[in-house]
Amino acid sequence: MRAVTTLSVALRALRRNKLRSVLTTLGIIIGVGAVIAMVGIGSGAKAQVEAQIASLGENVILIFSGSVTSSGLHTGWGSAGTLKVEDAEAIAREIPGVTIVSPEVRTVRQVAAGNQNWYTQILGEGPDYLDLRQWPLTEGATFTDQDTRGANKVCIIGKTVAQQLYGDEDPLGQIVRIQGVPFIVVGLLTPKGLSVMGTDQDDVIIMPYTSAMKRVIGTTALRAINVQAASASQLTSVQKQITDLLRQRHRIVQGKDDDFTVRNQEEIAEAATATSRVMTVLLGAIASVSLVVGGIGIMNIMLVSVTERTREIGIRMAVGAHGRDILLQFLSEAITLSSLGGIIGIILGVVSAKTLSAVAQWPTLISINSIVIAFLFSAAVGVFFGFYPARKAAQLDPIEALRYE
Repeated sequence: MRAVTTLSVALRALRRNKLRSVLTTLGIIIGVGAVIAMVGIGSGAKAQVEAQIASLGENVILIFSGSVTSSGLHTGWGSAGTLKVEDAEAIAREIPGVTIVSPEVRTVRQVAAGNQNWYTQILGEGPDYLDLRQWPLTEGATFTDQDTRGANKVCIIGKTVAQQLYGDEDPLGQIVRIQGVPFIVVGLLTPKGLSVMGTDQDDVIIMPYTSAMKRVIGTTALRAINVQAASASQLTSVQKQITDLLRQRHRIVQGKDDDFTVRNQEEIAEAATATSRVMTVLLGAIASVSLVVGGIGIMNIMLVSVTERTREIGIRMAVGAHGRDILLQFLSEAITLSSLGGIIGIILGVVSAKTLSAVAQWPTLISINSIVIAFLFSAAVGVFFGFYPARKAAQLDPIEALRYE
């Protein structure tokens, strides 16, 4: 009952100066709204990256060929051609815990169908590549082990390639010419959209790696090897065994650098989401400055209020109010201001995040935790910045307060 009375007195005092109360809460409203919106944008970006990493498949280990250094410049992973088909076969044969191995080569080429042409990425993969990537087909079927052994002229294509080459026609069974070589389209990939790096994953043609090596690229080296471990708990163990096996096969002596790079899915996800996490923290920290400014505004107004109501405080004390009653009254006013500002700020932040998502096509993710934390933080700002003015009011001498003009 006492708490209800104190809150009622606090609200009555705030209503006496409506405009001042509204202006005081603006700092909290803007601060909480900015925090909710900025953290929502950062969390949305992080969730999008994690979803893209998940599109690689489950329990995936990527092995990249080494890089070439020319005139002091590194050309990047996969350029040295240090991985061979025999390496992939050895991994599948000798390492327990490996369920899928897909040798990989890739290039970009001009392709043509009828009077249409398109410049796209060519991927040479093993027959189980789509299972590893968990990438189903919309139509048709994938190529087989027999196609891989015979380097047959078959391929599956992404939605972007299908639209550019065939328009509204059914691509299955159609001919696409790559390097002047006719390939039969046997499957159409389910659309996946943009990758982590912003590239179109549907702008691709996938064929047996043997076909790509012999008929398109003309190479005997692999760019990469995709491996799937049986479970997430075996990722680290399988990764170490692959590293040891390849070092042995490539005759790399102790102390020498590897001519390949092995990364598991967890490492890739950690690296890819690190930037998003830093961005989220940075955006939240910058937006939190507004909360501090709003808290300073509350302290300033409460100090003014104490000065204006000194005689009122003296009268309350004269009729029996204790110092703690005065402390609670002014502290309640500060907490009420900050809490109301926090509630309005949360609404503003959610609306702003949804508006940005709709207008600018930015991914946003508003979590219940961020809303609860923002509200509690706004209330804490009221307690922190309202305590000093409240304490100052509680310590006023009743006699001096009554004589104050």
